[in-house]
Amino acid sequence: MTRYKNTTLAGIITILVVAIYHPVSATAQNGQGPYDTIRVYGCIEANGDTIPCSYLPPVFVYTHLKGKWKKYHAEWTRLRNAVYVTYPYAAAASKVMNDINMRLEGVTEKSKRKAIIRSREKELKKEFSDKLTKLSVYQGKVLMKLINRQTGNNCYEIIEEYKGSFTATVYQTVAIVFGSNLKQSYDPSGKDRDIESIVHDVERMYGIRR
Repeated sequence: MTRYKNTTLAGIITILVVAIYHPVSATAQNGQGPYDTIRVYGCIEANGDTIPCSYLPPVFVYTHLKGKWKKYHAEWTRLRNAVYVTYPYAAAASKVMNDINMRLEGVTEKSKRKAIIRSREKELKKEFSDKLTKLSVYQGKVLMKLINRQTGNNCYEIIEEYKGSFTATVYQTVAIVFGSNLKQSYDPSGKDRDIESIVHDVERMYGIRR
């Protein structure tokens, strides 16, 4: 029985060796094998040589954020949402300020200046009052940043210009109580670069060109 097994094994090995080194097929007899010619994409190198190349399909890898990356992603998402919500208000404030400044140009009488400011103030309250009161404290801080970006002035300076220094001081006190600051500046290339990046996305969404 052992001899039969050894003889059978030797025969199988012999057949494999023969098949590898002396393949017997119709195509082999003609000097061609089934894989002698395989079509592939060609890439032309800088020196003019053409070499075979192929393209692998993209692979998408999904994972869960952990540690500081998870925290950063949450903060980024919160900031992005706040910018998306408040940017239209900042843009509207910039337009209103430009309009008021045009109307005030050449007007020196205090009563007339106040009348012009109050007329626009009523329009703003009617249009935005309910919406702005629904903003969170965090969104309010982002809005003040964006107003500074759009107008070139911080909120304290704007209030002082249109409502007087006393009113500006009162509002500043209230802002400080809520952990904010009307005098905060906007630094697009420094501490506020994330806001600036998101604003560019928002402007592309609205088709705004600068």
